This record gives sequence, C-alpha cells and structure tokens, in this order.
Amino acid sequence: MGVRACDIAVSSERSALTSTYVVIVNYRTGPLAVGCLASLVSELPALRGGRVIVVDNASGDDSVACIGAAIDANGWGAWAEVVALPRNGGFAYGNNRAIERVREHDPAFGIVVCLNPDTVVRPGALEALVQQLEGRGDAGIAGASIEDEHGMQQRSAHAFPSPLGELDGAARLGLLSRLIAPRASLGPAATDAPRQCDWVSGACFAIRRQVLDSIGPLDEGYFLYFEETDFCLRARQAGWSCWFVPNARVVHREGSSTGIRDRTRRRPAYWFASRRRFLIKAHGVAGLAGADLLWALGHASLLLRRAVGLGRGNRYARDPARFARDLLIGDARAILRGEASAIQSGALREPGSVSKGNA
Repeated sequence: MGVRACDIAVSSERSALTSTYVVIVNYRTGPLAVGCLASLVSELPALRGGRVIVVDNASGDDSVACIGAAIDANGWGAWAEVVALPRNGGFAYGNNRAIERVREHDPAFGIVVCLNPDTVVRPGALEALVQQLEGRGDAGIAGASIEDEHGMQQRSAHAFPSPLGELDGAARLGLLSRLIAPRASLGPAATDAPRQCDWVSGACFAIRRQVLDSIGPLDEGYFLYFEETDFCLRARQAGWSCWFVPNARVVHREGSSTGIRDRTRRRPAYWFASRRRFLIKAHGVAGLAGADLLWALGHASLLLRRAVGLGRGNRYARDPARFARDLLIGDARAILRGEASAIQSGALREPGSVSKGNA
C-alpha cells in the first residue's frame, strides 16, 4: 500500500502550524486592493508573524503606486508589501510568484491564504481558516464562506465539474447535482460546522504548506478561472481533504475586475479555455467531447422549457451572449487542431492566446 503525501506530513506535524501569509493578486483594482488590506488589520493576530504580499500583474495603471502609498500612509509596512510583476501571466502565475516571495521570507511558513483583491475579510475569518487546518491533520485546503455586498451568502463549495454535471448545469434542474454529489455541492450553510467538499471558492482559500510541497504550485496553464478547482483536485488525488468553513466570512465583489457577471457581454475566451483545460486534465479529450454533448442536450431541454413557458425566474436567466457558440465551436476547434491532445499529454503547459477576444 502506498503512503499518501499527507500521511508523511501529519505524522510529524500534528502540532500547531507556524506563520500564516496572505497573498493577493492585483490587476487594475488598486483602490479595491487597498480596501482589502484595510479589512486585514483586525486579522493580524492570525498571521502569527506572517505578512501580506500583494503582487501586481503588470496592471499598466497606477495600482502599484496606489497600493504602496496606502501602505505607507497607514503604517502597514510592518506587515504588508506590494511587488510589481513584469507581465500579466494570469491568476495562477501571480499567486505562484507571491508564494515564491513567501518562501523567501519564511521557508517554513505554515499556511498561505490566497485572497482576491476585490474582497473584504470579516473579523475572525482568517483565524477560522487557520484553526480548521490546524485541527485536522489531513486537511490541506480550507475555503471561506463568500457573501455579496448585501450579506447574502453565495455558493462557496462545489462538486468537481464532470460530464454529467455539465448536463445538469445546462438544463438548470439541480436534480442530478443532488443525486451525483449531495455532499460535495453545498448551498448556503445551515450550520457553522465546517464541511468537507470537492473544491472551494478561489476568492479566499487557505493552503497548508505541505500541500504545495507535495503537489507543486498552481497550474499556470490556466489564465483565469478553474485554477483553484484543478488545485483542489490534485490535492485530493494526493490524499488531502478540502473543507468549507462557514465561520470564515468574506465579502466578494465578484467580477469587479473581469466583468464576467455582465450577461450582456460575451464570456471571455480565457474562461472557455480554462474550462476546456480542466475537463481534459480530469476526464481526457473524450470526456471533454462527452461533456459538450451532454451540455448541448441539457441546453436544448432548457430552450424547450422556455418555449412552452416553463423556464422563468433567475434560475433560467439567459446565458451570456453567444455562449453556446463560443463553448461548442471553441472546443471543437481545440480538438481538431490538436490543442486538446497536447493538454492531455502535458505538452501544452502555458495558456494560449486566450487573454483577448473569443473563438
């Protein structure tokens, strides 16, 4: 019987973890990042000597100056810093550079918390995440309970994407999700007890250092979206568990930096590329093709229900402009051009030309 990576770590490190670091990747959201830093002032005891590291993904605006000035003006320099990166390599790229900076500060750090710049951390949130990881030797990742600016809790813990999940998501019935993974896909928390899940929101999630040591950094083949899903899956495969922590409350102005919630706009090409990459890595090229077929069937059923007057309400809100075309044609092109096979073989490690435009 093989030995899991987490078993090695747990056997020697069941005692309290050491310092906690927070890493924030900024891209043209300087004022929001300053607000995020301000919300962390009350959380400093949870850092236990750690720091907050903001990396700027070559914003090309005044973000670095804005954040740096706020750090100086508020006397945050003892625990916060901002680092300008040479290019915008995406969310995983920025987090990985920030974690490298953490290792320079403290090679034996205990936990790193990846936090979006458009968030506000509620009091006690970081301590709740730290306690969850310290309390369970096999816990490798802990995610916060995400809420909107009005305090409405958002879905913060999920089941891994799958071909059957694509059918259910497109049909918008919810029935298959409850049958396939009743534990893994969680709605608003009914209790404050932490619950195990497949993956948690990338807006705020804590990682035990030993997870990074055992499975490596985030996959920089994702430009934006699905990188945390991929990371949680790799951690699961290495024997680590992932937890949703309701008491760790974080406000997220979702889409503030990407505009992805605006349904009048086309979904950016990098979202489709990231979805494609995850499904291929998890299920193979055949799995991607099957997922798209099932998505199309589910979407057709939704259109039929709308046509007969059954699809009403927010649950049946229309997809972003040209969503079906961008998804299906984009994946078909990737398969025909060999890109999908390259992802499956591991030959395609960097995001392609996905940061601008659409298929």
